[in-house]
Amino acid sequence: MAGPRRAARGLWWWVTSVMGDHDYARYAEHLRRTHPGTPVPSEREYWRARYADQDAHPGARCC
Repeated sequence: MAGPRRAARGLWWWVTSVMGDHDYARYAEHLRRTHPGTPVPSEREYWRARYADQDAHPGARCC
């Protein structure tokens, strides 16, 4: 029973990683580690800035 549960957990981690669910946590950790004096934006501020940047610089995306 542990094998399928572990596989499901791994699949769930992969799906959430691809969808960007872990991006804010990684960004906040990066700021804390490499720029200790910089204030960390809230998650809402992070996503607003990220989407604004994507709209301003669309680059290559499928949709």
